[in-house]
Amino acid sequence: MSQMDVIRRELESHIGKKVIVKANKGRKKIVTRRGYLKATYPSLFVVDVYNGDEIVTASYTYSDVLTSTVKVTVLEEDVTFKDVKEAKMIS
Repeated sequence: MSQMDVIRRELESHIGKKVIVKANKGRKKIVTRRGYLKATYPSLFVVDVYNGDEIVTASYTYSDVLTSTVKVTVLEEDVTFKDVKEAKMIS
């Protein structure tokens, strides 16, 4: 089993949970998004992200997680987005 399969299976077990995604966009620009893990597909996963008053869909690849370009923090049921110190990091 490849590392990307391991990442995919780990994310599949957290579908529907709150996540925080930190994406490195280059040139010292890191974008942090909060939302819910919506779905996983063979080569990418989808997150419903809060963008002000609306919800936007963002997709990321497992290879980005493998290379640490994207870091996903899965929050437990009773943890709010403000309580990210207790969260579990997938990277």
